[in-house]
Amino acid sequence: MIASVRGKLLYSDAVSVVVECGGVGYKCFVTKNTLYNLPEKGDEVFLYTHLAVREDAMDLYGFGSLDELNAFKLITSVNGVGAKIGIAILSEFSAQRLLLTIASNDAKMLTAAAGVGIKLAQRIVLELKDKVGSVEGTDSSAISAVSVARESSSSAEAIEALVSLGYNKSEATLAVSRLDGSLASDQLIKEALKTLARRF
Repeated sequence: MIASVRGKLLYSDAVSVVVECGGVGYKCFVTKNTLYNLPEKGDEVFLYTHLAVREDAMDLYGFGSLDELNAFKLITSVNGVGAKIGIAILSEFSAQRLLLTIASNDAKMLTAAAGVGIKLAQRIVLELKDKVGSVEGTDSSAISAVSVARESSSSAEAIEALVSLGYNKSEATLAVSRLDGSLASDQLIKEALKTLARRF
């Protein structure tokens, strides 16, 4: 298996790059996040890779970080999520944001990725919400805090109130998870709004 490639960046387009290693050009399909962080053509580039073998093709997928590769492997472990959908999801979300979105049970947010309908998004959340904390490179403290916030009744009320105010579920859950869970729901809402307001 090809675990990584390092070499000269020969070519890039909207979905792939070609990296020359020892005189051989390797075509890697990449996420938009990886694409935006590429060096100039002709410069050296390093990508972590995943080789997907099918009956009719062998496709190489490249990632700018190990976090992104690990998130890709996790997301494509879900039945119905192939490599192309995995790339589409990680083009819409950073690896960390994706894992927090799943931990927050925010299936609706995942539909922002091309090719992901609500049923598939719900399956992804259902199958992975208990696995995201074990992904290597994950901010496990943030994932744990989000999981705790989901279980607290006052936190759950605060999250629903923030969603009704127009925030998406994952950012509302993350904001509430950073607060003292023993606070009443109205206090949690007030403090979370202050946190969210500072982000914009």
